[in-house]
Amino acid sequence: MTRDAAFDRGRGHFEGIHAQPHALSVLSSALEGGRVASSYLFEGPAGVGKQLAAIALAKTQLARLGAGRDALERVDHGNHPDVRVFEPREEGKGNVQVQYLREEILPLAQYAPFEAGATFFIFPRADVSFPETHPGAANALLKTLEEPRPSVHFVLLAERPDKLLSTIRSRCQRVRFYPLPYEEMDAILAKHDVSEAVRGPAIALAGGSAERALRLTEEGVAERLLQLAFQVDDVTRGARVGDYVDAAAALAAEPDVQLGLDTLVAFYRDLAASALGAGREQLAFRHVADEIEARARTLGARRAAARVEAITSVFEGLDRNANPRVTMDALVYQLRHAH
Repeated sequence: MTRDAAFDRGRGHFEGIHAQPHALSVLSSALEGGRVASSYLFEGPAGVGKQLAAIALAKTQLARLGAGRDALERVDHGNHPDVRVFEPREEGKGNVQVQYLREEILPLAQYAPFEAGATFFIFPRADVSFPETHPGAANALLKTLEEPRPSVHFVLLAERPDKLLSTIRSRCQRVRFYPLPYEEMDAILAKHDVSEAVRGPAIALAGGSAERALRLTEEGVAERLLQLAFQVDDVTRGARVGDYVDAAAALAAEPDVQLGLDTLVAFYRDLAASALGAGREQLAFRHVADEIEARARTLGARRAAARVEAITSVFEGLDRNANPRVTMDALVYQLRHAH
C-alpha cells in the first residue's frame, strides 16, 4: 500500500467526530501538508470529541507513515507502544507525580518510535494532570516540549486551559473544540436509546457535552431537576410558608447543589428570552416550550432576569462553603421578591 493510499484510509478515523469543522480543518490540513505539530492543546468542554480527535490524529499519521490495519487496531485497544494515553490519578490526586513523569513518561519521548514512524503522548485531562498550582510536573513537561524530538507528538486535552502554565500553552498549537449543537446532542442520545422526554432536559443542562448529557440521563437526574425548577417557580409565585420550606429543602438535598442552581439559571433565562420574543429553537428547554412560554407571559422578562441575577449571586456563597440549607432558604425567599 502506498503512503497516499494509507493516508486516504486513515482519514476515515475522523468520521466519528461531529460538529467540529474548525478542529478537523486544522488537523486535516496539518496531516495533508505533512506538518503535524510536535505539541497540541485541544481546548473545549468534556464530551465533544477531543480525545476521539487525538486518537484519530495519531492513527491517521501512523497510517500516513505506513502502519497497517493491525497496528491501527492496537491503537484502538490501547496497546500500541507508540500511542500512549496517560489518564490523571484518581479524583483528588489528579496531578501527575513529578517522579513518575520524569522516570516513566518523559524518558519515552527521548527514544525513536518502537514500531511506527511517530510517537504520540496523549493527556486527556492535562489541566488536571499539570495544573499551574502544582508546577513541578508542569515544569518537567515544559522542558520536553521546549526540546521536542522529531516524530514525537504531545496532545494535551483541557476543559480549562487557563489552569495550565502560560508557558505550556504558548508551546502548543491550540485547537478549539466547541459545544455540540442541540440537534447533534439529540441524535447522540437517541442512538443510546434515551427517550425523547429524558433527552430534552439532559441536553439543556449538558452545556453542549454529550458525555455530560449521558450522565444526566442516568436515574432521571435531568428530568428530576427540571421538575424541581417548576416546583421552585410555583412556590415563588405565591404559596404557603410550608411550600417555601419544601422547595428550599429539595434544592439543598440535591447531590449536586451547583447543578440544581445551574438548572434554575437555565430555566429563568429561558423565561426571560421567551418573554422577549425568542423563538423556541433558542430555548434550552425547548422540549417543554409550551410551559416555558406560558410561565414567561405571566412572569415577564424583567422579573425573570432578576431571578437569574439572584441565583448567580448564590454561587459565591456556595464557593465559600456556606451551609446549603440556609443558602437555599434565603434563595427561595429572594426569588419571591426579585423584581
